[in-house]
Amino acid sequence: QVQLVESGGGLVQAGGSLRLSCAASTSSLSTYGLGWFRQAPGKEREFVARIIWGFGYTYYADSVKGRFTFSRSIAKNSVYLQMNSLKREDADAYYCGAERRTGSVLTPDYWGQGAQVSVST
Repeated sequence: QVQLVESGGGLVQAGGSLRLSCAASTSSLSTYGLGWFRQAPGKEREFVARIIWGFGYTYYADSVKGRFTFSRSIAKNSVYLQMNSLKREDADAYYCGAERRTGSVLTPDYWGQGAQVSVST
């Protein structure tokens, strides 16, 4: 069982920035994929960004490319989502997810508790 602990989020004005963090309870992440998803009330959870841990490759949803940056700290078993130029439509609950043996699509086995991102105009 892997625990994911998220931090960050909050309220920001449109055009501003926020950073989300997600710490995994294990350092054995070489086969894992980790990523961020977001979910609005009444809607399905949607993919935002992911990383193949063993290679460091990152992938983004088209809606966030050029504005969001996914990074990691191997020493801290953590991933981060730097969100810049935030738009009102980015306001959602953001979830960190981890999949033990990831493929071309990230389908998490484990989830963080979620972090709320609110954007005011």
